[in-house]
Amino acid sequence: MDYDTKSNYDSQGEESLFPDQETHEAFHNHFIETVRPLIELIDSLRLIGLDEDIGLPSIAVVGDQSSGKSSVLEALSGVALPRGSGIVTRCPLELKLQRLKNGPWSGTISYSGHRETFNDPLKVDNLVREAQNKLAGNSVGICDELITLEISSPDVCDLTLIDLPGITRVPVSGQPEDIGDQIKNLILKYIAKSETIILVVVPCNVDIATTEALRMAQNSDPEGLRTLAILTKPDLIDRGAEIDVLNIVQGKVIPLSKGYIIVRCRGQSDINDRIPFDKAMEAELEFFRNHNYFSSLLNDGKASIQCLADKLTKELADHIKKSLPTLTVQIQNKRLDLQRELKNYEEGPPLEEERMGNYLNDIMMKFSDQIYELSRNGHSSDKNIYALLRDEFKKWDSRLRSTEESFKASVIEMIDKYNEKHRGRELLTLSEFCEYECFIKDHVSTLEEPAMEMLKQVREIVQNKFREVCSLSFEQYPTMRYNISNMINEIQSKQEAEAEKRIQEFIKMEQLFFTQDKVFQQKLNNSDIPQKSGIETSDKNHYDDDAVFNSKGCALLDTRNLVPDKLVLYYEIVYQRLTDYVPMLILLFMLKDAAKTLRNQMLEMRNGADVVKLLSEDSERGCKRADLKQRLERLLQAQELISKRL
Repeated sequence: MDYDTKSNYDSQGEESLFPDQETHEAFHNHFIETVRPLIELIDSLRLIGLDEDIGLPSIAVVGDQSSGKSSVLEALSGVALPRGSGIVTRCPLELKLQRLKNGPWSGTISYSGHRETFNDPLKVDNLVREAQNKLAGNSVGICDELITLEISSPDVCDLTLIDLPGITRVPVSGQPEDIGDQIKNLILKYIAKSETIILVVVPCNVDIATTEALRMAQNSDPEGLRTLAILTKPDLIDRGAEIDVLNIVQGKVIPLSKGYIIVRCRGQSDINDRIPFDKAMEAELEFFRNHNYFSSLLNDGKASIQCLADKLTKELADHIKKSLPTLTVQIQNKRLDLQRELKNYEEGPPLEEERMGNYLNDIMMKFSDQIYELSRNGHSSDKNIYALLRDEFKKWDSRLRSTEESFKASVIEMIDKYNEKHRGRELLTLSEFCEYECFIKDHVSTLEEPAMEMLKQVREIVQNKFREVCSLSFEQYPTMRYNISNMINEIQSKQEAEAEKRIQEFIKMEQLFFTQDKVFQQKLNNSDIPQKSGIETSDKNHYDDDAVFNSKGCALLDTRNLVPDKLVLYYEIVYQRLTDYVPMLILLFMLKDAAKTLRNQMLEMRNGADVVKLLSEDSERGCKRADLKQRLERLLQAQELISKRL
């Protein structure tokens, strides 16, 4: 089969289209040079998936079952496609034909990530069936996933067509009841696009007006501007019906701007007799040359597979050429729309894995900086964390302050009942210091529980704030959010255990009943206790050189009735130390050190991390952004491809 040797002579042997073979060859070479780049451009655009966003110029082949559609495609491609009863084409089949000046036959089939190259034309049937079974199952169902079959050969034309399942009305065994609607919806998905040339295959021996394929084409293309019809099986028409077929081809029945072409392909008997395609084409030309009615159609370029091949190639090239300016505008407008839509979504990870590492570093550092600022100045999305913590610290201060009165009352009660409850071996009026120490120790020990309660409350506040920052920073990354949330929990647990230990140590320290003499002296000076004992602050005889009571001054104050007042003064020192030190310790461990530890562990987490896993997204927003980025990338590639061709 060779489309390069199209007959230049009519049935009488007179020269018709070209004056000589050299002129024909020159015309053909020029034709190929201008047509192939256009077809290859559209194939490239379809390969990158642009047809998911914008309709691309294409030829969709539509026909009722047993219309001869497969025979036409076989004649154009020179290979045997799947045949049989019922639905044979169960997936859209993109047939990409490329004519070589010389070289061996080569085929490539690709679908759903699979790609296979082969050099035997006889493998086409099995490979296509295998692809359909993988995509649509081994039953008789259909699938809208595309199978691409590329054929390169010196004996084919430069052409790309999309073969669609044959239209059926009655489901056969194993088919769903709505199989007819499924097929029609799949066909409409292609032919409804204004960029698609509709190639309708209709047998000559049926009433053309009743064929479902032509009816669907008319509904999608009411003016018939995109429809080209192929009439098949002219050798099966009844005697006397030839004039009716001529009227159809001449557009007198259903006008189509692209017209009609009549072909005679291999029949079942030819296939059974293993008639090769080139012999079948010769037989076809002989059939039309010798036909009493149809020979004129051959001269008019409206008959034979050769005419169909040239017609389709020219139509597709012209269609592409006319569509390019509009296509360029559509791509630009679509790109602007996508860029505007993409702005509504937060920045996401790059699509290229090699760029993900830097992006991961950036978002981790941003999160770490937010945690640092949170620990430094308390800034958060709503209330400042220090304001929340201050409430807890106020509760602690109030708790301590509220014990002051009960503390004094307890001391007075202890003094009143001293002889009854606490007196040991000492003589009268000679009380022991250890009794007061035990009293302080017991009282301070009761403060450990509220201190631990405050610690737990602070942990909850800080941990929730850290998690809040984590959720906002890694909203679209569930793995990252999960890992860091666990990290926050572990750090807070360790810090809480350490803070609890330090608080317990401090409570034990406060049970020692100690302060510096000068500190307590200052408390005494600011109280009315010296006046109660008759000591004048101006009397230097009661003070040492460092302004602290000497033994004489102490003796004047060493009376049991002043013990409650003196213990209350000491308790104020305990209160001041506890009310400041415990919150400061909790702040240090639960906020400051926890933030620092979290930042360090974040840096360690980056080393050797599974970047792709950490940046995987499953949120609707993340998926939408990824889809927009992919579509935008396709449009940018498309613009580049078109600019190189123009």
